[in-house]
Amino acid sequence: MLGRDRAAAAGAAVLTLVVLVALFGRLVIGDRAQQQDLDSSLRPPSLTDGVYGLLGTDVLGRSVLARLVDAAATTLSVAVPAVLCSLLIGSALGLWAGYHGGRRESVCLRVADVILSFPSLLIAVVVLYVFSPSALNLVLILAVARIPVYLRTARAEAAELRSRLFVDAARTFGTPSRHIIHRHILPIALPTLLTVATLDFCFVMLTESSLSFLGIGIQPPDVSWGLMVAQGRQYLQTAWWITVLPGLAIVLTTVSATLLAAWARIASDPAQRWRLTLPTKRRGASAAVPPEMIP
Repeated sequence: MLGRDRAAAAGAAVLTLVVLVALFGRLVIGDRAQQQDLDSSLRPPSLTDGVYGLLGTDVLGRSVLARLVDAAATTLSVAVPAVLCSLLIGSALGLWAGYHGGRRESVCLRVADVILSFPSLLIAVVVLYVFSPSALNLVLILAVARIPVYLRTARAEAAELRSRLFVDAARTFGTPSRHIIHRHILPIALPTLLTVATLDFCFVMLTESSLSFLGIGIQPPDVSWGLMVAQGRQYLQTAWWITVLPGLAIVLTTVSATLLAAWARIASDPAQRWRLTLPTKRRGASAAVPPEMIP
């Protein structure tokens, strides 16, 4: 089904490439991203300087290609743990609160409302301004700020599923609540939570890039895509590649994740999965028509 959707397949290919670069890129480039050569300062992209000169150099003569590879690992090392932590904590609390209801549900929702009442970017700016900016602090702040998203989503799913017949049957046979949540409710709610996590990955990565651009995110000598954009903004007219290329990497990654999330949401829904089996030309005209009614 993924091969039938060209946009989603392209997004999956881009994300796979980004992940492979983040995992193994540093093993290939070594310390090339930090090596300075002032004689090669601000060289434009060319094929005459070898592979590492393919995307040009920055003001200190460092290879932009090597720094993009190094920055990919840093950016994903912040975005992925933050999304995973908020997904696990928020989903667990939401499923527990939605299944049991009552006071526990009210308390969890009020806590989520308090966190959501403050813009996550503003919370990150204030906390990172008070404490020292670091990758660990950035992960913790972004994880806490995004917990309410998963908590409210999981709570809604569990509140709707707890009245289903299969849940009542499991409860009648004396199945403990934790087993009902784990075996019966979580598998149904998981596709929705994973779709939300994929979209939230884009938000977290853009937030990290924004904080690094403002100077309170990733700090040198570490490098991220947002920090590369910040460091090259004053050379935008004379050396556009220093800013445009990391910005393009951010755009391609977020757009690819969005396309893949849209495909995964349909593919994980049995009632909508049939849309992905249609030929590409007929999807627009037959989007709302079940397959048995298509001539």
